[in-house]
Amino acid sequence: MRRLWLIFAQTVTFGVALLFVVSTLKPEWLGKAPIFGTSIVALQESVTLGEAPTLVAPSYRQAAKKALPSVVHIFTAQKVRARRHPLYDDPAFRHFFGDDPGGDGPSSSGLGSGVIVSSGGYVLTNNHVVESADQIEVALSDGRNLNARLVGSDPESDLAVLQITADNGKALALPLPAITFGQMDDVLVGDVTLAIGNPFGVGQTVTMGIISALGRSHLGINTFESFIQTDAAINPGNSGGALVDSRGNLIGINTAIYSRSGGSLGIGFAIPISIARNVMEQIIATGTVTRGWIGVEAQEITVDLAESFGLPDTRGALIAGVLRGGPADAGGIKPGDILLAVAGRAVEDPHGMLDLI
Repeated sequence: MRRLWLIFAQTVTFGVALLFVVSTLKPEWLGKAPIFGTSIVALQESVTLGEAPTLVAPSYRQAAKKALPSVVHIFTAQKVRARRHPLYDDPAFRHFFGDDPGGDGPSSSGLGSGVIVSSGGYVLTNNHVVESADQIEVALSDGRNLNARLVGSDPESDLAVLQITADNGKALALPLPAITFGQMDDVLVGDVTLAIGNPFGVGQTVTMGIISALGRSHLGINTFESFIQTDAAINPGNSGGALVDSRGNLIGINTAIYSRSGGSLGIGFAIPISIARNVMEQIIATGTVTRGWIGVEAQEITVDLAESFGLPDTRGALIAGVLRGGPADAGGIKPGDILLAVAGRAVEDPHGMLDLI
């Protein structure tokens, strides 16, 4: 019996030793993946090509060639009003010294960019580029300098529409090179984009980047915010210029940068063409922009407020005040209500509520 036990023990010991050697050196014999040198989990790997592919640097020359003629430089001038001296309000003083010799002081100039959106001469730009301007001049890519008039502006979205007028009594040569509008439904994070404008007044410039984010809000730039964020260099003077896709189609109007020094840090913001087009068409049609209004004051729902109201999350808008006699008051909305949807569309926050209304 003892002899049989020794034979059994020796056989088991030899088998375990053999299994260890095989599993370490030849694991494929046992249908297992090797422990060292390869992955122990299922991974998706690229196919190994027989020969290394020839890498060709991509070029966006066609996109730039298509969009560049439609982007213009905008020069503005504003008369500085001289402060009236208070003594000239005294009739006796004016009797001896005459009327106020003051008046308009020297002019101050501004610089920005714009985009020709119609062959008839309409130009889309930022409101802050032409705000308070007494004179507006547009420089085309072909070298022509033409006068322009302000058709209308919308400070809440920081957009304005200009119309190029005849130059020195001469008829305006039409058609002008209008840009092609893109579709926001085709724009996704990671897409290549080009920013075109006149940074620092050096001349027409194209910079390249990608779309870093969509729907950026809560930036405190405009009342209505849903910006495209891009790392394409946007500098002072680019405001009002074009943000185009890799095919040269307009997808945004360059508006602002995040910077502590005044230069580009790779965070720029553009107004989506879907918003810009709606504002532009209203301004061209009526000279102003009309928006929905219900007469409420709303605030964000914090985590504490959500817990006190028994809400599962912080989505929605808390109605903090209702204008008496306004549409919301007539509809039965009371302070303290939580607005969760507008016309069946979910409300994420007060900014989203404004956009939906």
